[in-house]
Amino acid sequence: MGGDGYHHGNLRRAVLDAAIEAIAEAGPATWSLRELARRAGVSHAAPAHHFGDKTGVLTAVAAEGYTLFADALEAAGSDLHGVGLAYVRFAVEHRVHFEVMFAPALYRPDDPEVAAARDRAGRVLAEGVRGAVPGRPAEDRTAGIAAWSIVHGFAHLWLSGALRDLGDDPVRAAGPVIRLLFERPGSP
Repeated sequence: MGGDGYHHGNLRRAVLDAAIEAIAEAGPATWSLRELARRAGVSHAAPAHHFGDKTGVLTAVAAEGYTLFADALEAAGSDLHGVGLAYVRFAVEHRVHFEVMFAPALYRPDDPEVAAARDRAGRVLAEGVRGAVPGRPAEDRTAGIAAWSIVHGFAHLWLSGALRDLGDDPVRAAGPVIRLLFERPGSP
């Protein structure tokens, strides 16, 4: 590696990709900034120069994760069932982001970029819940926690391998579970 380490092109993206790869292989705690630099093909000082420290890298991973998460939830529309399925799909397709996002001790949860994307995702979930329990605003928070618990719990159980007997399609397996949560009497 020459003195070109800082002229990598998109250093931020290269380091984030290296972090995502390292976390996927060994979890969020076992890698170093020096290892990320090696993986990204940049000088050993480049990640620290760009992110500050390991927490800074994980904060960037969480911010990117929440942004991708909010995008996925918004794309699902306002139907709670569709949003719930998008939640499970995101967890499976972006496992590293998902695991970091929901381990706030690893990063700076008050980072403005993290907070903005997390709040955006929360608004989408809240809208889905409002649509599922119309006319009962006092129950919105409880319903929101119930919906979040169901989809997050399902996603976590799927990722841990505890639901292997449900086949190999997590979204298909989650469908009836999510539907059951807000099934209204007399609905199909």
